[in-house]
Amino acid sequence: MATRSADPKSVNSAQPVDAVSLAIIEQLQEDGRRPYAAIGKAVGLSEAAVRQRVQKLLDQGVMQIVAVTDPLTVGLRRQAMVGVNVEGDLDPVADALTAMDEVEYVVVTAGSFDLLIEIVCEDDDHLLETINKRIRTLPGVRSTESFVYLKLRKQTYTWGTR
Repeated sequence: MATRSADPKSVNSAQPVDAVSLAIIEQLQEDGRRPYAAIGKAVGLSEAAVRQRVQKLLDQGVMQIVAVTDPLTVGLRRQAMVGVNVEGDLDPVADALTAMDEVEYVVVTAGSFDLLIEIVCEDDDHLLETINKRIRTLPGVRSTESFVYLKLRKQTYTWGTR
């Protein structure tokens, strides 16, 4: 599966990609294990040229190729989106959240929250400990609001080349 890099410093600094690279990304979004030779046929490049372009896209932080799991099937039964309000500079709080294993997604927002984060935990006790003992105690965190997931209805990774 191809997605944008989770490194917050590279997400917004990546160079624009050309149409051929976008076509390669689309191929990988359909099947992250698709052979470079098959991608080359689809986009009109040699296998070696596809390999070089994919490596460049990875190195630039434009995408990652990862295995996406269903958290429930690997023992992670509780997910939540958490809105975080911060006093002062957002960067130290965002950096601390980014470093937490339970935190899968961190975004700086405009609106009711300064940051939105997605966390994945083993169970409700793990969720409570993560929010109460680790997130709320970070210097600069003023408040949090949690949105516990009851059922996932849609999750896709094909938006990257529209």
